[in-house]
Amino acid sequence: MTQARLFSGMQPSADSLQIGNYIGALMQWRDMQDAYDAFFCVVDLHAITVPQDPAELREKTRRTAAQYIAAGIEPSKSTLYVQSQVPAHAELAWILSTVTGFGEAGRMTQFKDKSQRYGSDQTSVALFTYPVLMAADILLYQANVVPVGDDQKQHVELTRNLAERFNSRFGETFTVPEPVIQSDTARIYDLQTPTSKMSKSAESQAGVLYLLDDISATAKKIMRAVTDSDGTVHYDREGKPGVANLLTIYAALTGRQIASIEDEYAGRGYGDFKKGLRDVVVSEFEPVRERALELLADPAELDRLLAANAEKAAETAEKTLSAVYDRIGLLRRG
Repeated sequence: MTQARLFSGMQPSADSLQIGNYIGALMQWRDMQDAYDAFFCVVDLHAITVPQDPAELREKTRRTAAQYIAAGIEPSKSTLYVQSQVPAHAELAWILSTVTGFGEAGRMTQFKDKSQRYGSDQTSVALFTYPVLMAADILLYQANVVPVGDDQKQHVELTRNLAERFNSRFGETFTVPEPVIQSDTARIYDLQTPTSKMSKSAESQAGVLYLLDDISATAKKIMRAVTDSDGTVHYDREGKPGVANLLTIYAALTGRQIASIEDEYAGRGYGDFKKGLRDVVVSEFEPVRERALELLADPAELDRLLAANAEKAAETAEKTLSAVYDRIGLLRRG
């Protein structure tokens, strides 16, 4: 029986992924790669919708790919590649832009948020068409499912609309994908500002746990995490956001129920609880960090591995693109 296909990706926008990426994406991908024909992409074309330093982008792309592998995304099980190394992504994005309404592209909330932040003169056309490129990423591989964060759900809905519209106009061509949205309980918040989602763009890095940070720095950040004056280890997202966030991390990394962790630390206070969480995070991060740094120490071998996977991805992508060109009436080179 043919496995259903999965596609997902992540931008190389930081030197190190953070624990929210790890719990919200990488752990999920690692589990799903056994059940699906999985394509995982470092989406570097998306990263250049805002200004980038070329040398830094190249390094961040390698570092992101290395962390994928170190976290358990196995190139022998999954197709792990760099987006720009498969030209069909950009080619299909142009075709899909011809069936995308200007109004529906303009309604994408991420574009509206970012364009307001940067101003119209600093907002690129690429940022506006970002969701169309994302649709191309997904549809190229005839993906059945797309694991994404809740903030990307609108983009997957656009992808579904474009697939259905193209199929209706030109004949059955694309698989219409289903989003797999992470649960709210998997959302990770800043350790110092636990009402804000953890992000590399936070004003202070004291509340962000990075996979490639020195382990001692990670431990210190956990021990200094904001809690409250109540002193009880109890989950209450509204009333005790700091403690609730730490419980979420603990439960996600151990696979335990939050109630079980609450019982373990009943009457023991925040000091013991933070030490327990520190040990959990360190034991999870340490081997990932070591493996990622090992991969980055041999960039030529990492590049070879990614190139081989890009060739594999291109075989599938070109089949879809060829069908699209035929359907839409483009004259192919003989």
